Amino acid sequence: MAVAALRISEIFYSLQGESTRVGLPTVFIRLTGCPLRCVWCDTTYAFTGGETLTLDDILARVTAFDCPTVCVTGGEPLAQANCLPLLTALCDAGYSVSLETSGALDIGKVDARVSRIVDLKAPDSGEADKNRWENFELLRATDELKIVLASRGDYEWAKALIAGQHEMSALAGCNAPHGVRQIPCPVLFSPVWDRLAPADLAQWILDDRLNVRFQLQLHKMLWKESRGR
Repeated sequence: MAVAALRISEIFYSLQGESTRVGLPTVFIRLTGCPLRCVWCDTTYAFTGGETLTLDDILARVTAFDCPTVCVTGGEPLAQANCLPLLTALCDAGYSVSLETSGALDIGKVDARVSRIVDLKAPDSGEADKNRWENFELLRATDELKIVLASRGDYEWAKALIAGQHEMSALAGCNAPHGVRQIPCPVLFSPVWDRLAPADLAQWILDDRLNVRFQLQLHKMLWKESRGR
């Protein structure tokens, strides 16, 4: 039987910089590869390279950090089929696990114990047509929907989306007969670093009284663009 393995860009220990887990000491497992090319991507180094590690290798490295919280990220981690057994193995080992995914791939087979952080792509990312709208039907209260915004246009798009005013057919180029349903999990709005002034986004949210969580990338505030942070 073949040994399950994954291509890993890096494994490191830092503070969680995003999501409702922001500030928590966390072990990050960054998988190599991504089918998307967002214009503002800050992890292009993870598109290629890395090293091949077995599940046992990965778990051993995670164990060495002696930290109960783990985040599997990318790239796009679900682009590797063995991401699914990795997530299950981490949960079985007793870790509190989150998955950062673009939402362009099916999240339905992810272990139910994992908190899925779905990074929906707004128009200015250049990859909004890759959003897999079927994932909306799979979201649970333990998941999170993150939307990274680069402009006022992105903000208006996201605001209409969470209000259920967009027709899925218009968004996805499909024949879905209904609008986007009520989102059952926290929604996070984040400005693209160095593209949208954080104070502007914060004020728009306040002016429109949106029930969303504003967030900044804590790791960039602390360590700029350093890898392994």
